[in-house]
Amino acid sequence: MKIIATILKGAVPAVALFAMTQCTTTANTAGADEKTFIVGPETADCTGVAPMKCLQVKEKASESWTNFYTNIDGFTYEPGYEYVLRVKTEKIANPPADGSSIKYTLIKEVSKTKK
Repeated sequence: MKIIATILKGAVPAVALFAMTQCTTTANTAGADEKTFIVGPETADCTGVAPMKCLQVKEKASESWTNFYTNIDGFTYEPGYEYVLRVKTEKIANPPADGSSIKYTLIKEVSKTKK
């Protein structure tokens, strides 16, 4: 009986420590990151769940424009301007079937140039 009591006394703090580190690890797996996007002066017709207008985005000036199917929280697009944006990306734990698995949030509008 003393052996079981001794084991349990050592096991409870170990289980509690394990549980706390698992919660911390899970909270950090969202994986926030930062990217720089160049947003083009015009949108393009594209089809997501339905026909829509997509921002034209690239990460480097030398790349080709690609359709950007989701929103950037905090960013208001104005046609006729090219933007350079610093954006925070976060993985969405349980994304909707018809949505992005990444959330984009504006950190800073680096530049806005009339085109």
